Amino acid sequence: MIEKQFACDLDQCKGECCLYGDSGAPLEPEEQMILEKIYSKIKPFLRQEGIEAIEKIGTSMTDSDGDLVTPLINNRECAYTLVEEGIYRCGIERAFQKRKITFRKPYSCHLFPVKIKKYSEFDGVNYEQWEICKPARIKGEKKALPVYRFLKNPLIRKFGKKWYRELEAIAEKVTQQ
Repeated sequence: MIEKQFACDLDQCKGECCLYGDSGAPLEPEEQMILEKIYSKIKPFLRQEGIEAIEKIGTSMTDSDGDLVTPLINNRECAYTLVEEGIYRCGIERAFQKRKITFRKPYSCHLFPVKIKKYSEFDGVNYEQWEICKPARIKGEKKALPVYRFLKNPLIRKFGKKWYRELEAIAEKVTQQ
């Protein structure tokens, strides 16, 4: 997260992260409850296929690994996606932007391509280099924008300002070496 560069380039990748993987986006248990509560406010921002999937499967589901995730349309794209000019975007986030809800989107989506792995004593926060994000790496290198700076707001949302300031201090030490 400190040494690698990254800046989403939706014009190039077309939001493929909403399609990629063998399961929906990971959810925290509290996010499952939030989605159930706000679904009616998100629904107007979703595609018909997504609405049908959610109403058949539910606002969340448990995947084959036993993880809580968002439902999928035809086992492919997230049911919460919308498509604008050929680019996949988040219907949850669109409802947030339109001030219909206060929940932005699941942490796993907001933090992508960083993944959180929970351990008994701590959470591992790791950047995963996905092939679908090659345009983002190129754009990030042009901007000299490290992953942790690109993800400043989502990292603060998840871990708090104090945690992020500590990360910045560590990053400064690492980059000075």
